[in-house]
Amino acid sequence: MTSSAGAGATRAEGRLVGVLEVLREPHFGQLYATRLASQTADGVFNVALAGFALFSPERQTSPGEVAAAFATLLLPYSLVGPFAGVLIDRWSRQRILVVANLVRAVLVTGVIALVVSDLPTPVFYAGTLLVLSVNRFLLSSLSAALPHVVRRPRLVLANALSTTSGTVVAIAGGAIGVGLRRVVGADDAGIAVLMATAAAGYVVAALVAAQMDRELLGPDAHEERAPLREAMGQVLRGVGEGARHVWARRRAGRALAAIAAHRFFYGISFIATVLLYNDDYGLFGTGISGLGQVFAASAVGFLLAAVVTPAAARRVGVEAWIAIMFAEAAVAEIVFGAPYTHGTFLLAAFALGVAAQASKICVDTIVQQSIDDAFRGRVFSFYDILFNVSFVAAAGVAAAVVPRNGKSYGVLVLISVGYAVTAVAYAAVTRRGAPQTKQVSPAAP
Repeated sequence: MTSSAGAGATRAEGRLVGVLEVLREPHFGQLYATRLASQTADGVFNVALAGFALFSPERQTSPGEVAAAFATLLLPYSLVGPFAGVLIDRWSRQRILVVANLVRAVLVTGVIALVVSDLPTPVFYAGTLLVLSVNRFLLSSLSAALPHVVRRPRLVLANALSTTSGTVVAIAGGAIGVGLRRVVGADDAGIAVLMATAAAGYVVAALVAAQMDRELLGPDAHEERAPLREAMGQVLRGVGEGARHVWARRRAGRALAAIAAHRFFYGISFIATVLLYNDDYGLFGTGISGLGQVFAASAVGFLLAAVVTPAAARRVGVEAWIAIMFAEAAVAEIVFGAPYTHGTFLLAAFALGVAAQASKICVDTIVQQSIDDAFRGRVFSFYDILFNVSFVAAAGVAAAVVPRNGKSYGVLVLISVGYAVTAVAYAAVTRRGAPQTKQVSPAAP
């Protein structure tokens, strides 16, 4: 017993030392701080968006309307992904982080004007679409830049730290938004205050990114690229090149297919949960405050995933850990979802948070290790497209099968079986590719 406790303490100390080593990597702290400031502002902005579109006292939403809202916001701005990838592989990624955050602050100010002017909802969505489109440059640039500030053997831990922290601070930003909403009110004037707070956060992120050297984050200057005009004129060809690059590196392709399946089933669960907490007709009817508790439970799961994933990936392998996490999600969806109580839904959110973040950390690392730097921008933009298209497909299914109050045992079974099938299939195909996987696994850098 003492030996086991000592081994656990040693592992915990080792993880802490590893985190400190990553934080001491030259310039990682600046990139990390940029992410934290930007994604905290994202959390505040998302609460403002949800408050206006889904939980406004003046508006009522059905499952189809919720699905349409997410489709409107996600599917069109996925088209920005290929263009963003081409530019991320050519422009200074440091300049992208500075300029894109400033542009978002200006665009959010414009959305505030739309809110207070009481213009039609489609006009509001158009303005929001621009804000979220710029976000593609930021998230893809952050992922593509990470290998420039962290050495390869520490990429798993760096991904665990940066992406998990980013998600957690986004949820923390959401909590700030919920608290601020209670103070300033849920009407359009209150929404405007929340958005102004988010705009200030984007300005802070730009100021932090401006402290880094222009050439620090790549792309590598020595790599040959087609002229920009030709590349922009052949965006679809660029996406095809990125897809072929992934296809030639089957390990990355399998990982992206697995994360797309996860996003689909997670999306159905997400929309059903939003409906469960709707003020007017949801099963729980606690509104955005109850949904905020669900997000907080997910945040705890994200943190746990960040702690256990690096060690688990080294012990069982990155691919095996992804399959284990999907199996865990399959069980949690039924065990904690079927009682349909707020308390068990918090447990379900925690468990799905662990699975979602652990699998994302691993997939990010697999993609970063398996592709060339000249393709990172395009591949991570393609990664974003898969994320969004999968969620939009989930929204379409949810609109058809999820009832108005969000409660459906059939939907729970669909999600659970989907995760289970994904886990088994991914484990099977990666086991067949095990010899190739071992050559590049972070378990033996």
